[in-house]
Amino acid sequence: MKSARASSKAKLADAPASATPAAHVPAATVEPWEAALAATGIVPGLEALPTVLLVLEKHTLRVVFANPAAEALLALSRRSLSQMTWNDVFLNGEVLSATMADLISNLFQTTRLDLVLERTGQEPLHTHAIVAAPESAPDFVIVELIENEQKIKNEREERIIDQALMNKHLIRNLAHEIKNPLGGIRGAAQLLEFELEQRELREYTQVIIKESDRLQTLVDRLLEPHRHPYIATDVNIHEVCERVRSVVLAEFPQGLEIQRDYDVSLPDFRGDKEQLIQALLNIVRNGAQALREQIARGDARVVLRTRVARKITIAKRLHKLALELHVIDNGPGIPADIRDRIFYPLVSGREGGSGLGLTLAQSFVQRHDGLIECESRPGRTDFRILLPLG
Repeated sequence: MKSARASSKAKLADAPASATPAAHVPAATVEPWEAALAATGIVPGLEALPTVLLVLEKHTLRVVFANPAAEALLALSRRSLSQMTWNDVFLNGEVLSATMADLISNLFQTTRLDLVLERTGQEPLHTHAIVAAPESAPDFVIVELIENEQKIKNEREERIIDQALMNKHLIRNLAHEIKNPLGGIRGAAQLLEFELEQRELREYTQVIIKESDRLQTLVDRLLEPHRHPYIATDVNIHEVCERVRSVVLAEFPQGLEIQRDYDVSLPDFRGDKEQLIQALLNIVRNGAQALREQIARGDARVVLRTRVARKITIAKRLHKLALELHVIDNGPGIPADIRDRIFYPLVSGREGGSGLGLTLAQSFVQRHDGLIECESRPGRTDFRILLPLG
């Protein structure tokens, strides 16, 4: 084991030296470990690296240095981190204990491993970690953390797909359970209305009939994606975008700008044009409705952006080419409490919203072996539609 790994050098182990030890720290405030680390001359080189870097004292695992990327990722200042150990920073810090023990025993100089690091009140951090004991700093261990974006993306896609599948079964079962008794309620109300001699009492039966019709419309909308046959034709995504753009601008003629940012090299593909129009219309209309304040000020903006994505994984399948269609608005963002549930049926962040538009859009896109993802923060919400090409 020692011979196999001893030759592997971390790129961090040879960080450039500096002849200015602890120049940024006043001499009166320099801790012993700060002086020892500064004497190694590796700090300036670590400062310049863009990846997340932590330097730990080898035996106590106390954090003695964090570069700016580490401060940003962990949302902690360098001074705060310097009061903590590795196990204080991460709740499950013991996942690195065996590796650290091997390093201290000089069994190897560098190793790599995948870690899921847990933090208080935050999402787990999926990382690829490089742990090194540099020859130039024998009392310290350098840990480099590289976020495993693909793993995070795959897990997010799995949640969306599982969620859509559960929605599909739930909607079908719920709709059929509601539909049959609903017809009986409406029919009974009509018969009762014929028997009532007092006209003012018929107002109550009309309430029953109208509410039954409203619920029937809701059930029909829930079942809509499953009733439409999939009719494949050659689709030009920019024709779909232009159709949706014209419809939404007709609904919001003042105060809203819909910008085009098209990649004209995108090829046509096989798909159901009407379903894709409906899916995109639901997303763009949803965004426009969230822009009420911006429309009133006259600075509401929606961007339709198309791009080619190469070698992309959608629902665990690798595609050489895929279409990326972004719908980006400058609205207030999706409320945090529903951000993870926006594709659930009947979940809406808008007063009076049905909560079905995004559910139907996801269903239509998934019928094309695609997926809709969303990232949102105040001032920018980005719906990303992925569709395989060929």
